[in-house]
Amino acid sequence: MNLKINEIFYSLQGEGGRQGEASIFIRLSGCNLECSFCDTDFSERKDVSADQILSAIKAFPCRWIVWTGGEPCLQLTDDIVLFFKRKTYLQAIESNGYYRLSSLLDYTVVSPKGNTAYARSINPQVNEVRLPIEKGDALPSLESLPAAAFYFLSPIFTPDPTTTQANIHYCVEQVKLHPQWRLSLQIHKWIGIE
Repeated sequence: MNLKINEIFYSLQGEGGRQGEASIFIRLSGCNLECSFCDTDFSERKDVSADQILSAIKAFPCRWIVWTGGEPCLQLTDDIVLFFKRKTYLQAIESNGYYRLSSLLDYTVVSPKGNTAYARSINPQVNEVRLPIEKGDALPSLESLPAAAFYFLSPIFTPDPTTTQANIHYCVEQVKLHPQWRLSLQIHKWIGIE
């Protein structure tokens, strides 16, 4: 049970329904998409076994693992999820929704890009939908998305602060026009943590 790992780190969940909670992030390498705003360097990766991951995360007092990427579903199997579940870890995933999510996960986030209908057909129900948005992007209908407890608009952060602010203001206006959505800022970027 080896995984290609980009990094493992302990921090606070910076966005979405679990924002502010201590979490162990396991960033898996690789993705089936090439989003221009992706913040992961996929050239950095190493093969790591489940036992090695467990050894690395034992020092952290937290019991929440967040499988992220890239696209974690390219590597994450039920056997791996079950391995950590048996070690009493709760597990969340942040996925683009192109692949079926394990039913063994404790919290599921789908962040569809482009055509959102695929996410609903593959994963009809999740805990949250978190949609990355730039100024001018059209919002999909909720019917085209998986059923979720929370629907978040997440402004895309760019190296240009003016563009980032424009994206934030646009999302604020969209939430005011469409109150079934909530705003999710990436607070980890604002407060300077990973």
